[in-house]
Amino acid sequence: MMRQEAEKQIAETEAAARAALAGGDASRWPDKLPVRQRIALLLDPGSWVEDGLLAGDGLPADGVLTGVGTIQGRPVAVIAHDFAVKAGSWGQLTCEKQIRILERADRDLMPVVYLVDSAGGRLTDQLGFFPGRRGAAAIFNLQVRLSGRVPQICCLHGPSAAGGAYMPAFTDWVGMVAGNASMYLASPRVAEKVTGESTTLEEMGGALMHATVSGCGDEVFDADWQVIAAARLLLSYLPDSWQSAPASTSGTEPELPDWPEGLIPLDPNTAYDVREVILRLADAGSFFEIKAGWATELVTGLARLDGRVVGLVANQPSVRSGAIFVDSADKAARFISLCDAFNIPLVFLQDVPGFMVGVAVERQGIIRHGAKMITAMACAEVPKFTVVLRKAYAAGFYAMCAPGFEPRATIALPTATIGTMSPEASTNAVYANKIAAIADPVERREFVEARVAEQAADFSLARMGGELVVDAVVPPERLRAELLGRLRAADGWQRSGHRRHHVVSPV
Repeated sequence: MMRQEAEKQIAETEAAARAALAGGDASRWPDKLPVRQRIALLLDPGSWVEDGLLAGDGLPADGVLTGVGTIQGRPVAVIAHDFAVKAGSWGQLTCEKQIRILERADRDLMPVVYLVDSAGGRLTDQLGFFPGRRGAAAIFNLQVRLSGRVPQICCLHGPSAAGGAYMPAFTDWVGMVAGNASMYLASPRVAEKVTGESTTLEEMGGALMHATVSGCGDEVFDADWQVIAAARLLLSYLPDSWQSAPASTSGTEPELPDWPEGLIPLDPNTAYDVREVILRLADAGSFFEIKAGWATELVTGLARLDGRVVGLVANQPSVRSGAIFVDSADKAARFISLCDAFNIPLVFLQDVPGFMVGVAVERQGIIRHGAKMITAMACAEVPKFTVVLRKAYAAGFYAMCAPGFEPRATIALPTATIGTMSPEASTNAVYANKIAAIADPVERREFVEARVAEQAADFSLARMGGELVVDAVVPPERLRAELLGRLRAADGWQRSGHRRHHVVSPV
């Protein structure tokens, strides 16, 4: 009798496991990979160890797969929503499974990869997912607890709706699949009832919108496999936790080793693409740009220099002259914080006319957002290096790690100019009345040219070096070698003892 009962239990358990492994019917979404195929692409073959497979009363795995696997041999925790089971919605057990794996990631200091595809809370189980200690709030609490302790990477394959939209928001990077991925606090139908606005899901919360307008998304991809491949690649730049440094690899030469004359124009008002500079500094194929479509007047991304991981923050002269706006200040602050959290040295490539001015940006809080960027940069303890490519004016010079913020070195190219403003603008500010009083055009031009020359001499590179503003002036073709030497010299850096809990952020 006992044997028969045991065999019955085994048979029931095996049947439940088969049903759970089969998942929901994903055939209705031919443009989406089933959730287990997504996990197979993400992890090393044979490394997936799943928890809570039998959860859910008739719902395969209760709509979410959780467990541990490896990526290039490194253990990672995984949360993957099964869109084919109740649209990946969250109930009590769905939340419990996610909480348990996040607790394990916190305990074992494992990176977390989220494969998000969820319609949000399961309204038929509100008491289970919403108000209690082990509901959605506990998930978000754990995500915040993990922030800066371990990397958290999100692949957004479908919706991330209502309160669940905060799951991607608490991660370090969000890749979104075009046409399928979306983030929104309320559906267009609900928004119309509340606000009277008539809109579409794509317009309100689609991938392109979030990657170019809101900044909630980092990159847009055409297919599930592409965003997963990007997540695997990104993890190779990050350590397992805040307690270690990113792994170095064997270095390669830059993709573009030559520096053609005029790549950085002498005229500070002539545009050029700063990515052309980055391609001559970074190891070939190593630049992983972050938020490439948002706040494009600033370029941020991870790269390798002779195998060492660095974070690059670069003004982009080809977009709005490289001035710092509200969004680009936020973009810089977040990226700098990411690098500092995970022990990644920072290289600032300056070609900045300053912060944007005017009524519109003042009303948007440019001072507050600029202070946020400066705070993040000043608080970063990782080795920092400043390179002045061309112009470095006004408070933009400060925000991009001026000497007062203790970079390990300030390096200038021969094209560099540092000052409160350009010599032309400075001359006009100081001598405006006198210039206006000179009636003869030739005399006026000669007077202006002489004053501009005086202003330029005040901030010459020779004087900047003599006053210890600049530590080295190097030609462009030697810049990579200069940075590599200084990075090697900083290899033994350590964090200082804690002086306080944290700053009061000007957010």
